[in-house]
Amino acid sequence: MENEEPLISVVLPVYNVERFLKRCVDSVENQDYKNLEILLVDDGSTDSSGTLCDDLARKDHRIVVIHKANGGISDARNCGIAQAKGKYIAFVDPDDEVDLDYLSYLYSLIIQFKCKMSLCSHRILHEKSGKLVNLGNKTETLLSAENCIEKMCYHNLVDTSVWGKLYKTSLFHEIVYPRGKKFEDMGTTYQLFLKSKTVACGFNPKYTYHIRDNSITTGPFHPSKLDLLEMTDRMARDVVHCYPDLKNAVLRRQVYARLSTINQVLSADDEYLLIRGQMIRFVKEHRRQVLLDSRAPFRDKLAIILLSIGVPVYKFAWNTYCRFAK
Repeated sequence: MENEEPLISVVLPVYNVERFLKRCVDSVENQDYKNLEILLVDDGSTDSSGTLCDDLARKDHRIVVIHKANGGISDARNCGIAQAKGKYIAFVDPDDEVDLDYLSYLYSLIIQFKCKMSLCSHRILHEKSGKLVNLGNKTETLLSAENCIEKMCYHNLVDTSVWGKLYKTSLFHEIVYPRGKKFEDMGTTYQLFLKSKTVACGFNPKYTYHIRDNSITTGPFHPSKLDLLEMTDRMARDVVHCYPDLKNAVLRRQVYARLSTINQVLSADDEYLLIRGQMIRFVKEHRRQVLLDSRAPFRDKLAIILLSIGVPVYKFAWNTYCRFAK
């Protein structure tokens, strides 16, 4: 594509990723969509990531490096958004990588469906085993915000991730990522769906998400992982206010968030027993609605039934699953 195409800003929040950064930046630099600015936001890295950012910028005039004090991934993304010059903006996590037509594909969807936001599917690479899982069904369609959020709540093709999407930069006017919070995408992506009103969806994998040990999702439990509940409940309140018919969909996502977090604290210290009890009570209080919801996944329903029998049974089943899933 020639430079008459609009400028796309690509924001990479960088923090202590010296091992992966060049691989990621290479995949962005080599895009077949050339009219880019690549914003490397060094969020107070304590390894050589900041120096590597500067080295990369000297070799490509499209790279802009922003060095800042550590404020977390949301703060880094917000900083990148504030300095982005592009008409459109995309995000890539610095330990992942993207296909060479990642941006051109997302942009083509926006042009084809005449909207302000697009998304694609992704593939998951388990770095330890080398297992690669492609997601998506290779269809392309235009969805309303309501349909997008409903699919997101049921884990049906649409996900909450910041990446894997192209946004008109103006969508971020008055929308910011929640500073200091984990699972910030859960608290923000639905807002962008609502503001965009329609979303161009291309369910072809163009983004490779790397799963490593000790990532946010796979690492040991930390109290910050409870942010998932706060972000999900905020999403639920806002969505039901706009779309009352999505009450069952957002409830399913709230129950899922509890089940996911319960799995994290099953073997955690006794100090989390009270929190675990609160989450279990929430699941039990709402189990009937989820069990009767034909769109709720079978795994959710099985987990609810096992948890209703008792924590020891649930813990045994979860640990058995984890052993065979490795």
